[in-house]
Amino acid sequence: MRKVSFLQRKDPLEEEDDAGYLDIAVPEGKHPPLQLSPMPEKLTSHQVVRRHILSSIIQSERSYLESLRRILQEYHRPLIEADPRILSPRKIRPIFYRIREITQCHSMFQIALASRVAEWDSSEKIGDLFVASFSKSMVLDVYSDYVNNFTNAMALIKKACMSKPAFLEFLKKQASSVDRITLYGLMVKPIQRFPQFILLLQDMLKNTPKGHVDRLPLQLALTELEMLAEKLNEQKRIADQIAETQQLARSVSDRLLSKQLSLEQGSLVLCETLIETVYGERGQVLKSKERKVFLFDDVLICGNINVKGPPDISSLVPVGPKYTMKWSAPLQQVQVVEVGQEGAQGKDTFFQQSGAKRPSSAYTSGKAALGPPQLYHELQELQHDLSVVEEVTLLVGTLQGTYQNLNTTVAQDWCLALQRFIHIKEEQIQSANKCRLRLQVPGRPDKSGRPVSFMVVFNTPSPLSKISWVNRLHLAKIALREENSPGWLCREDEGKTMTPFRCPLLACHMPVFAVKSPERKLEAALHNPVHCALLGFSAASTSLPQGYLWVASGGVGSEGHIEIFSLNRPTPRAVKSLQVGSAVRCLEYVPEPFPSEEVEAGIHEAPSGMCTNICVGLDNGRILVYSSVDTAAQCTVTLSNPEGCPVLCLRHSSRFLFAGLQNGTVMVYGRNNSDDLWDPGSYRCVNLGSEPVRTLLVLDDSVWASCGNSVTVMDISSLSTQKFEVHPEPTVSVAHMVCAGGGVWMAFSEGSSIRLFHTETLELLQEINISSRSTLLNTGQKSMRVTSLLICQGLLWVGTAQGVIITLPVPKLEGIPKITGKGMISLNAHCGPVDLLVAITSALSPELLKRDSVGDGPDSACGAEDRSDTSSQESLQQSNSYQGEGMGKGRGILLQYKLRSTAGLPGRPLTAQGDEASDSSLESLEHSVEDGSIYELSDDPEMWVRGRPCKRQTGHKDKVISAAVISGGRGFRRLKEGTAAGTGMSGEGLENILMVWQLPLTV
Repeated sequence: MRKVSFLQRKDPLEEEDDAGYLDIAVPEGKHPPLQLSPMPEKLTSHQVVRRHILSSIIQSERSYLESLRRILQEYHRPLIEADPRILSPRKIRPIFYRIREITQCHSMFQIALASRVAEWDSSEKIGDLFVASFSKSMVLDVYSDYVNNFTNAMALIKKACMSKPAFLEFLKKQASSVDRITLYGLMVKPIQRFPQFILLLQDMLKNTPKGHVDRLPLQLALTELEMLAEKLNEQKRIADQIAETQQLARSVSDRLLSKQLSLEQGSLVLCETLIETVYGERGQVLKSKERKVFLFDDVLICGNINVKGPPDISSLVPVGPKYTMKWSAPLQQVQVVEVGQEGAQGKDTFFQQSGAKRPSSAYTSGKAALGPPQLYHELQELQHDLSVVEEVTLLVGTLQGTYQNLNTTVAQDWCLALQRFIHIKEEQIQSANKCRLRLQVPGRPDKSGRPVSFMVVFNTPSPLSKISWVNRLHLAKIALREENSPGWLCREDEGKTMTPFRCPLLACHMPVFAVKSPERKLEAALHNPVHCALLGFSAASTSLPQGYLWVASGGVGSEGHIEIFSLNRPTPRAVKSLQVGSAVRCLEYVPEPFPSEEVEAGIHEAPSGMCTNICVGLDNGRILVYSSVDTAAQCTVTLSNPEGCPVLCLRHSSRFLFAGLQNGTVMVYGRNNSDDLWDPGSYRCVNLGSEPVRTLLVLDDSVWASCGNSVTVMDISSLSTQKFEVHPEPTVSVAHMVCAGGGVWMAFSEGSSIRLFHTETLELLQEINISSRSTLLNTGQKSMRVTSLLICQGLLWVGTAQGVIITLPVPKLEGIPKITGKGMISLNAHCGPVDLLVAITSALSPELLKRDSVGDGPDSACGAEDRSDTSSQESLQQSNSYQGEGMGKGRGILLQYKLRSTAGLPGRPLTAQGDEASDSSLESLEHSVEDGSIYELSDDPEMWVRGRPCKRQTGHKDKVISAAVISGGRGFRRLKEGTAAGTGMSGEGLENILMVWQLPLTV
């Protein structure tokens, strides 16, 4: 009888035949060969490149299928047929689980690929083939089973090698082939396959011009492959995490903690091998050893790494180390310690010694093994000396006589020299701490029951690793708060709450605009990114993206209000308010043009006076242009339209400012050639219809403008238009548009549906009903109306009139931003409509990520000459003082004098002129006194004299993006599953609330 898998509930690892797959034999004579025909003549450059990429796809797929067949023919079949047996079939099956099915899937794909290659010169289309082949649930199921079993398969191979010498010899024999590839090298290829496909199709898409028949299929293929790769990566991460956690749980002597680890295997946030360093009293390195550090959602565990397996086994299969727990600490009691904060820790804070599990009695008197960090102490001494020398300089200026080496010039040189020493010391502190993580961890109480803490110092592999640890520790503590436990409901898990750290975390919620007026409705918000050189290492890792948040209110009143918040802290703080003459309807941030953009746009070089500006659209038809990179906002230009029609939306390109008006017109303002500000007298009008232009969207070379139930696509250069209908109901208008990759999502003034349109063909690709996504909550209404829309970090954020926020996953690459999952519903909601959603993102300063130039290790320090100007501390005076008129020739000669009476005295020559000797003080700090994270120069990073706009670091290798999302609406409330989200939805009488959602740093 035929076996029926759903009736016979057998272990899938024991019965491969139950899957229903058939062996596929591909006769060479029946199907065309998998090779390209000779290249025709007169091909365009894009066609030539596309043929080369197709050739790479063919070669890659042929090699991959050959590797799969080698696993079956050279390993699986000989082990099954071996006599005497090397391994029992019960052990062989789980090792090679799903290899046969994966081979069959790609055999079918190879048949289809060969057919498509044979007709390439006539069709030049391959994207649809990838969509048809890899969008099937069968492919995801097979690869998911393989990825989930991969860690277990490697563990079985390792165990068999140690217990079965014949199996070890068999693997060594099979690996002695010409290419010397091991079984592990072959079995890891399925895990790497889809990332390889994505890279190849990305290259193919870049060389596929717009309008090509293969462009949309390629974008859809990238969407499917990215979705598949992300799901497999997440499953591989979880499988590895479970294996690591299980191994750690077996070594924990605390039964309660061991049971907790076994039950909560999905709560591991981060784990990495770090180097623990122990220092002596004088700061010398006494001991350093590798540790495995595990960050769970509520506990931090440090483990010892035991010796790995024999070399002959590790050369064939990765032999993971075993761990034994050294110490564990509740996450809430673990603190990242900054330099200069040791005194604030109190007498109960102790530093760990070499070879001591607990602090010895010699250090219970408050004397730490490290003392104050020596570099920070030296910096304090220099700052003290500078203040004294400044007083001496004032006294020298009162001398009546004239002396060669005792005059105002010499005294000023002393000040400049000390300022330079301070700058060098700050560089040393920054360089030494880029890869050094200092944690205060609670220890056992002393005999009197007093709590005791000790300091642990870890060296991280890279500056990026330290940033990641500081950020994850910060966010993991936020995830433990009540509002994030739980914070979201996941549709895919049938109402189960997701791991808090895997979701956007609610960092805080706060009121905006003190007056509780029903007329003061939140209309718009924007992020004004400003780079602060004063923001230190840990502050940059834990605070929100740098810059300012502008929030504007509208209504029927005669006056508008703008509130400016500083974001350079974990919680935003209001720093300034602006009053404007009319209700604000929209805001637009216009960054300073970069040279690359100006060259591409064919415009002249920007004048030196040009800077960032913020455009404010008012209800009276005016547009106020504020020139601002900090809180000193000043209105420089006022734009207007002839009819004084309310400005509903604003968008900009490199050369134009577009304003959507209530009468259905789009105003286009150009730049003034004299100062590159927007020219009030140079504008053009484009009439789209009689309905209001409610939203604008600027793409690469076009502007999308909504008018009623239609959208008009305008060419930026010629302002030529193309109109298409996006909703069948004429009474429904487009209210929101967001773009990602090759698609535009639209929300409407009525209804709960959102629609996705292709940016090039303008065809409808997907439609989602938000009401169906919120069935886990009782909304109290039949449908939900969309009031705001945003795409950020692979999530489509949807705000509703019921105050509920829904996130839906979308691809992050060049593909189509189709919804690829069920999404999540936030349990933190507003009491009224979600009036706005705004993303705030910024790149961390590359100075924080730059490796040291003197040495390769984490303890090396970089020279001051290798630091860029952006890393200099703007609060110091030496940035401009000793580079100007103070460096005259006469003074330079005078500064080189060394009197015989002082030449033999100890100390450094006090000179402001840089030389190799003074720069060499930035030597390796490997055996110097321990120091902590970057010294924070600014006590209040919110109020700077003058900030600097963020520069794009697109070419930087280690680009770290800090991101957060801010929602605004009336009131704040917590939802529970099954409760009515539609009750009390008016929000009248409640104050406007901003909710800040923080996301993990991304590279």
